[in-house]
Amino acid sequence: MHRFQDLLAYQKGFELAMEIFEISRTFPKEEMYSLTDQIRRSSRSTCSNIAEAYRKRGYPKHFISKLSDADTENTETQCWFEFALECHYIDQKTFTLLVAKSNEIGKLIGYMIIHPEKFGAKKLP
Repeated sequence: MHRFQDLLAYQKGFELAMEIFEISRTFPKEEMYSLTDQIRRSSRSTCSNIAEAYRKRGYPKHFISKLSDADTENTETQCWFEFALECHYIDQKTFTLLVAKSNEIGKLIGYMIIHPEKFGAKKLP
C-alpha cells in the first residue's frame, strides 16, 4: 500500500462524506452555517485525519493519535445525523443507513489503531 487513498477506511469515509454532501444539499438554507456546515466538516475531517495518520505511520504514537482524531470526527458526524433526523431533514431509513456506514468506518479505524504494524507502523509495546 503506497497511498492513503488505498486504505479501505479512507475510501469508505470519502464515499460517506460525498453522500452526506449530496443529502445536505436538501437541508434548509437557514442551516447552511450550522448543521449543513458541521456535518460536512466532520465527515471530511474523518478522511483528512486518516490521510494524515497514514503519513505519520513511521511514528506509531502519532499514527494512533491521528486515527483517534478520525474516530472522534466520525462519531461527531453521527451526532449530526441525530440532529438531521430530529429536525426531519432525513428520514429514519436514511439515518439508519448513514449510521451503519459510519459504524463500519469506525470499526475499520479501530482495527488500524489496534494493528498499526499492518499499515507500516511499528506496534507499540
